[in-house]
Amino acid sequence: MTAERLNPSDLSPPTGFSHAVVATGTRLVFLAGQTALDKDGKVVGDTLAEQFEQALTNLLTALGAAGGTPADLARVTVYAADVADYRAHAPELGRIWHALAGRDYPAMAVVGAVRLWDEEALVELDGFAVLP
Repeated sequence: MTAERLNPSDLSPPTGFSHAVVATGTRLVFLAGQTALDKDGKVVGDTLAEQFEQALTNLLTALGAAGGTPADLARVTVYAADVADYRAHAPELGRIWHALAGRDYPAMAVVGAVRLWDEEALVELDGFAVLP
């Protein structure tokens, strides 16, 4: 895939995301929402950061099974049970993102959710990728 990340100077500077991603490739991979479920289907982690790390790991595992890498992500949506808590922990979540996915940011959004599918879940991530 080739990805051109666009951050127009007419918009506020992005932090931890790209305003637009123009992706060219031959395969689209749609990634289902991933929470902090372990192999046994149990939510792991008591903190937002712990759950974010597991949810991102799960998303990247699904992407890897399709033959993709984090650089292939074109769009990720984060659903947070508490957006204020997410914002308060943004620097820590950014460090987790960098460690697992690098610095090629997809277009992203954070959406507040009253409740996620897994009742104990604090965060869920879904997205899509474009593969060569």
